[in-house]
Amino acid sequence: MILYTLQAVKRLVWLGASLEDLRSWPAEAQRNTGYQLYKIQSGMDPSDWKPMPSVGGGVQEIRIHCDNEYRVIYLAKLAEAVYVLHAFEKKTRKTPQTAIEVACRRLHLLLSQRRRT
Repeated sequence: MILYTLQAVKRLVWLGASLEDLRSWPAEAQRNTGYQLYKIQSGMDPSDWKPMPSVGGGVQEIRIHCDNEYRVIYLAKLAEAVYVLHAFEKKTRKTPQTAIEVACRRLHLLLSQRRRT
């Protein structure tokens, strides 16, 4: 007998303007991002990612390669949800400091709100 364990899919929470930013991307980049986020929600690793300790502990970045480069910074270590902190088009080799600052602000706000509840 083979038993399969189904893991619950975590809900996805978009912080700030991250969803609106993603919706401005080309359809192929949106589809790829949606699939990668679904993998994360299901407890798997995305195809191409890296940790983002400059933003905070447990924060990671999905790398989407299409016509251009796109990035999604997220936090998945909390039990209740996957939090998308920031989504942006990457135009240089190094992650822009402004993108890191946006993600840091949203993470700080998220964690302070969780402490209050």
